[in-house]
Amino acid sequence: MAALKGSRGSQSGFTIIETMIATIILGGGLLAVALAFAQGMIYMSSSHYHQIAKEKASEAIESVYTARDNRVLTWAQIRNTSNAGIFLDGARPLNVPGRDGLVNTADDGGVESTTLPGPDNITGTADDVVVPLNDFTREIEIRDILVTTYARFGSSFATRSGIWSVSTR
Repeated sequence: MAALKGSRGSQSGFTIIETMIATIILGGGLLAVALAFAQGMIYMSSSHYHQIAKEKASEAIESVYTARDNRVLTWAQIRNTSNAGIFLDGARPLNVPGRDGLVNTADDGGVESTTLPGPDNITGTADDVVVPLNDFTREIEIRDILVTTYARFGSSFATRSGIWSVSTR
């Protein structure tokens, strides 16, 4: 029995304070990991819209280049309406191109849409879901830079989750 009643000073181990501090540090680390996962989920939820905006901006720019290269438009027409051109000023709904094949002009059609896979997660089947792109706007801005041989052509998109811009010279 005498061995059991020994001094506590020779015992080793963690005190309750050390355990609490370690728990707080570990909890902070786990909270940081949870926040990183949450940020990743937010980014992933908007990446589909970001991809749509990039593709629509590329389509708009390519249609202008094609119209210019095929001589459908002259350089004098590749301007905004405020500068006697054919492209409407300001942000516009994401409409399908009209007869001229160009977006953001006076002859545009209805709102564009995208097709998403349905419950079977396979595109091209009867259960696909057509989603109109009502939350998007597009602005085509064309302005001269220094001399008339260079022009800046830009296409901006806005949705509820952000604004993306694509421009070229």
